[in-house]
Amino acid sequence: MTKLVHIVLTPGEPAGIGPDLAVILSQQDLAARLTVVSDTDLILARAKELGIDCKIRQPSSKALSAKAHKKGGLDIEPMSLACSAQSGQLDSANANVVLQMLDRAADGCLSGEYDAMVTGPVHKGVINDAGISFSGHTEYLAARTNAYPVMLLANKQLRVALVTTHLPLKDVAAHITKERVQKAVQILHQDLINKFAIAEPRILVCGLNPHAGEGGHFGREEIEIIEPALSELRAQGLRLKGPVPADTAFVQSELEQADVVLAMYHDQGLPVIKHAGFGEVVNVTLGLPFIRTSVDHGTAIDKAGSGDIDSGSMLAAIEMAIEMASSHSH
Repeated sequence: MTKLVHIVLTPGEPAGIGPDLAVILSQQDLAARLTVVSDTDLILARAKELGIDCKIRQPSSKALSAKAHKKGGLDIEPMSLACSAQSGQLDSANANVVLQMLDRAADGCLSGEYDAMVTGPVHKGVINDAGISFSGHTEYLAARTNAYPVMLLANKQLRVALVTTHLPLKDVAAHITKERVQKAVQILHQDLINKFAIAEPRILVCGLNPHAGEGGHFGREEIEIIEPALSELRAQGLRLKGPVPADTAFVQSELEQADVVLAMYHDQGLPVIKHAGFGEVVNVTLGLPFIRTSVDHGTAIDKAGSGDIDSGSMLAAIEMAIEMASSHSH
């Protein structure tokens, strides 16, 4: 029989909707074990605010007695906040603990205690206000595991990965180097095989400029950087198409021939997938030594505790983590 997958969840910013999403998960059955690293009082208080009866269970240490997550409660590995968190009220005093929860989940994945981690949204601003330099989960987990991260957004129909992520647009072109393009393609190729069980991944690569540079008239990055980077990898047997003009990369006939589209920058690829189905989009960090999926939305501070939230992305992130962990080859 197949081993029961064990997912660890970090709810993220305590004043945002992450705790609400954890409470909502207590109302679902899942085909996996689920452990939430969080402050028990926070989860109970948020459940009360939402009018949901959520029993707190301590995760059983005996893996043999471990069972799939059943509705009615949550297995919580307790980690206390520095000060109690109110829905909608950011407090930088809790920033350190939010990061410690991430560390705990990542360490558990590295040690094999957990098979995948799913993260709720963190608030970058409040962590920076605490004097900690932090540009996002992706970068933080990569630094912690000494990995080169590639951001992938996926829903049931489409996967879009990025060569560069959180950069001002004016800095993008300088960051498109042969090394970065090749690194992104190699990690995509490897992780689509290992984590998505796609035997021979087909990668469609966008150009940087309009019309992929129009033969050098609209920019030379395609000719000087992207195309040479791709030909070297093609010579190693990778199935790559491109650089193609980004405005036609997402037409149906192209997508039918590809397992993933690699965009050069954030707003070249992400608007398309978000338009295609925002509620079900999952953010996956490739290149890490473990599986990590995340919701694809922010902390929605104004909605915390209101009961008016869409849990689609969280459920999709958990579903994808379970699927990836089940097909994961070491």
